[in-house]
Amino acid sequence: MRAVIQRVKNASVHINGKVHSEIKSGFLILLGIETEDTYEDINWLAKKIAQLRVFSDEDGAMNLSVSDINGGLLVVSQFTLHASTKKGNRPSFIKAARPELAIPLYQKFIAQLEQEAMRSVATGQFGAMMDISLINDGPVTIVIDTKHKE
Repeated sequence: MRAVIQRVKNASVHINGKVHSEIKSGFLILLGIETEDTYEDINWLAKKIAQLRVFSDEDGAMNLSVSDINGGLLVVSQFTLHASTKKGNRPSFIKAARPELAIPLYQKFIAQLEQEAMRSVATGQFGAMMDISLINDGPVTIVIDTKHKE
């Protein structure tokens, strides 16, 4: 499981020209699920994101979590995070999980993140063509891959 976490001032998902979901200050999380991902990956990643201290405290140090600032969470499924570009110029997505595996894991991740962060999570729509708007705060962008925990 691979996540690109962007600290944002605000972010929104539009589908067919209409706002599907939006958040104010918090995290936009692009989530890629691969065929070998498990519930262990979900639990580890959700906890890591909920506890990630990248928001500024009163001294300007990155010392606060998304929960500490009462921030928003927006999760968008993105299979392209598992693109392989080793051969040629057309990416291969062979490692990305098929929808029958990815959708239940995506839904479980959202539920686990809600539990870990103690707040509701806004989402995109799995498989939809989405327009994502954001104002990156910092910018602060963190990439976490559950296959590289150490």
